[in-house]
Amino acid sequence: MPLLTRIRGPRDLDRLSLEELNQLAEEIRSFLVEAVSKTGGHLGPNLGVVELTIALHRVFESPKDKVLWDTGHQSYVHKLLTGRQDFSKLKMKGGLSGYPSQAESEHDIIENSHASTVLGWADGIAKANQLMKRDDHVVAVIGDGALTGGMAWEALNNIADAKDRPLVIVVNDNERSYAPTIGGLANHLATLRTTDGYERFLARTKEVLERTPVVGRPLYDTLHGAKKGLKDFIAPQGMFEDLGLKYVGPIDGHDIEALESALARAKRFGGPVIVHCLTEKGRGYQPALQDEADRFHAVGKIHPDTGLPIASSGADWTSVFGEEMVKLGEEREDIVAITAAMLQPVGLDKFAKRFPERVYDVGIAEQHGAVSAAGLATGGVHPVFAVYATFLNRAFDQVLMDVALHKCGVTFVLDRAGVTGTDGASHNGMWDMSILQVVPGLRLAAPRDADQVRAQLREAVAVDDAPTVVRFSKGAVGPAVPAVGRVGGMDVLREPGTDRPDVLLVSVGALAPMCLEIAGLLDKQGISTTVVDPRWVKPVDEAMAPLAERHRVVVTVEDNSRVGGVGSAIAQALRDAGVDVPLRDFGIPPRFLDHATRAEVMAEIGLTAPDIARQVTGLVARLDGRYERSAADAVDSVEPVRD
Repeated sequence: MPLLTRIRGPRDLDRLSLEELNQLAEEIRSFLVEAVSKTGGHLGPNLGVVELTIALHRVFESPKDKVLWDTGHQSYVHKLLTGRQDFSKLKMKGGLSGYPSQAESEHDIIENSHASTVLGWADGIAKANQLMKRDDHVVAVIGDGALTGGMAWEALNNIADAKDRPLVIVVNDNERSYAPTIGGLANHLATLRTTDGYERFLARTKEVLERTPVVGRPLYDTLHGAKKGLKDFIAPQGMFEDLGLKYVGPIDGHDIEALESALARAKRFGGPVIVHCLTEKGRGYQPALQDEADRFHAVGKIHPDTGLPIASSGADWTSVFGEEMVKLGEEREDIVAITAAMLQPVGLDKFAKRFPERVYDVGIAEQHGAVSAAGLATGGVHPVFAVYATFLNRAFDQVLMDVALHKCGVTFVLDRAGVTGTDGASHNGMWDMSILQVVPGLRLAAPRDADQVRAQLREAVAVDDAPTVVRFSKGAVGPAVPAVGRVGGMDVLREPGTDRPDVLLVSVGALAPMCLEIAGLLDKQGISTTVVDPRWVKPVDEAMAPLAERHRVVVTVEDNSRVGGVGSAIAQALRDAGVDVPLRDFGIPPRFLDHATRAEVMAEIGLTAPDIARQVTGLVARLDGRYERSAADAVDSVEPVRD
């Protein structure tokens, strides 16, 4: 009987011998490769933390002790050890989330899957424990990549301030976030990896000196008293200790016995401790180890034996952007690219290969990336900062106060905009068109197809006195959606064939095919419809108001929150222009969305062609009824003439 099937909770690990624990680790790796190859998911990170997760649950008593994961994509092993072994619907509707989930288990404390936040959480929980006089322990597991984020260092500054507040920080050092980790911190950790540890040096020194008559012990005590200088010389972990944090390591992250020993010492210490663990991303799975780009950080459905994808989905939005960036780079020497530790996921890998000196990876530090972009623009170049739409939320203040206020020509390219689906609530790019509406001078483009990605990216980088934004969806890009005309700067995608059409349907970005389907359904109900793509949704095109005035009702459809989105901006523009036409906006409701496929999420929130067509048909019918009732009411209100 496999050992894994006997694990129903962390305490089941206590009965296993070291030999059995190592066997369990191998079983878990085999399980992960087999399961994740069928569903897709974060494979490489989880293969790297098998022994570490086992040791954590052996030493600490979850859920009494709080084990926190940053960013949580490496929590699959944690799920297995806490009773969740059905991975058949991983990241699917009704199945396990790809991140920790409070709805799934009491062992999952935080489920925000944005990086560099875990130390702030740990600081707060540890403070609460101290105030409430609880003896619970707090363990924060953070990758070396996430330590490049500024929030992590803000938290460390606070954590180190309380020497008697128990908190264990486990640095999972695999030299990578998505790709190899870069920057000064990465260099520092590399030094710690490749130099002989202080504790081992001191142990050997003690052994030698204690055999030396008379002067041996006093000399050892002197060396031990010179702790700071000696540590910096032998293994320069002084950066952490300068902050007031006890440092343990580096530890072999695949040696369960060594991990347990280090974690137990940290647990007993009674104050903040950093345990530095060296792990191998993708460990035990040769296809992952051979993938130099990101060690199978995230995969789709693959053949478990070869690691090759089962099916190709064709060209995607990201690759279209990446190819156009290379062309722009060849045409303009002032074009530079910025990424926040995600060179390949945002499509900048080809640009980096062609122009390595013109790419800046700032680490997981979107705030710094935005300000650095402002500096680059001030210095006379045009930066293109490619980032997931959901991660731009973290740099809003910098977009507003550093880029926009200073009228810097910076282009932000937002990948994975709109409903992304399977990665759950925190990865949907559903807020960008709302939060960016308030930024003065900013211009925002929502391309509907690959041709428009290329065209609007070029239009964006031509602006040198304001921030520009180009946002597009996740996954495969469909066929081109041709325009049949233009009004102002807007593309007309469908003309109604009548002088006084019923509906002006405003299609935003990738929803153009769906909006054309809606128009077709309305046409069958005798409702004439004009479909337009604004292309640039901020600012609202000046031609929008007079165009709306020629219709009975305006309908907007966007892959963004309804609150403060494009529909709201158009409604305000119509009011400002004195155009009194009813407007109905369709978009994402203001709530967090559970993980499922994009199509399932869109159906759940009513953002489908049949749902919208049905509601618009009802709206037009009510307008017709209102006009008919108004006429009837007018007749009924005429009093008869009395003789």
